[in-house]
Amino acid sequence: MKRILSIIIAVMLLASLAACGNNAQSESAGTASPAEPETAQTETVTEAAAEETTEAATEATTGAALSETAAEAASETPAPAAHSDVLVAYFSATGTTKGVAEKIASVTGGDLYEILAAEPYTEEDLNYNDSSSRSTSEQNDKNARPEIGSEDLSLEGYTTVYLGFPIWWGEEPRILDTFVEKYSFEGITVIPFCTSGGSGIGRSGPNMEALAGSGTWLEGERFSGGVSEEELKNWIEGLQ
Repeated sequence: MKRILSIIIAVMLLASLAACGNNAQSESAGTASPAEPETAQTETVTEAAAEETTEAATEATTGAALSETAAEAASETPAPAAHSDVLVAYFSATGTTKGVAEKIASVTGGDLYEILAAEPYTEEDLNYNDSSSRSTSEQNDKNARPEIGSEDLSLEGYTTVYLGFPIWWGEEPRILDTFVEKYSFEGITVIPFCTSGGSGIGRSGPNMEALAGSGTWLEGERFSGGVSEEELKNWIEGLQ
């Protein structure tokens, strides 16, 4: 009986010891668990800070790149070119005078300006055989002043103006009279030139000089539509 009692007591002691061990483990686990959220929170804050640092660095890099690109673009943009001191202004109804004007501009390096009629001339307008055609009527009227349709021109900075036109009935077209009356040629040397199948420049130069009332006007010259740049160059050099 004593032996049985001893066994029962031993079993009870073992059970008691086992319970104490479980309680100790539970307490240890309960103490450690609050630390886990703190660790996770610390990692989240660190990651957020890293992301903000990365974003700031990216923005700084992007801003620097954009500034560098803008600076490069600005340095590559050419400055506006100043215009020449030579102007080649011309009126051309059929394109013949235009061709000669372009050659003079090529030889001199001058700027081109086309005197356009607000109401373009048609083939019927230029019919020399029709006494009632527009061009015939205008040339018969010394006071006719056809309106100019091209943009206004500034003569500031020009020292030489080559003024080209076709010969109509032995004189300059009346639209040239409109042009020379519109602008001041003070301090400018004006050099008339014309195109025709055979008629000379006549009194076109003196006519326009009187109407302009300003500028230094040189004697003009007639050219055919097929004149070469070499011929024009020789003429220009002979003016100096």
